[in-house]
Amino acid sequence: MSKQPVMVARVEAAQATLDRFKDDPFRYGVRDCVRMVTMHLRKLGYRVRLPASGSYGSYRSALKQLRARGYDSLAAAMDDIGLKRIAPSEAIVGDILQLPSDDPIGALAIAMGNGRALGYHEDAVGAVVVQPLDITAAWRVEVRWASS
Repeated sequence: MSKQPVMVARVEAAQATLDRFKDDPFRYGVRDCVRMVTMHLRKLGYRVRLPASGSYGSYRSALKQLRARGYDSLAAAMDDIGLKRIAPSEAIVGDILQLPSDDPIGALAIAMGNGRALGYHEDAVGAVVVQPLDITAAWRVEVRWASS
């Protein structure tokens, strides 16, 4: 990929992730928030290792995979990638957000700008752009290959 301004890279990565995940139904281990965020991070120059696609197929097996890697939550895994935590109000296009979830491991989303986020919602088929009322954590994603 060619070098480009940082904000252009962030917007293009977020849009590509939306395009990839918007129409396909949620499925643990294949199309979930972890796979979505991983694709986004890879587009911005990060190396993220995941279990093979389909290696977990339920919340319970996803939690088992997470714990096998030494994490008790998705937030802990995000911290380990080396992303800097920021205040949710500081998030810009392409940053990673953790939204409230009924599951203790959490739910990840991608900041899309203007207070919106790309994530999964129980009332939608695929990933959708939502306007979260609450954000429990946020991480700055620095573009690793773009020019400033």
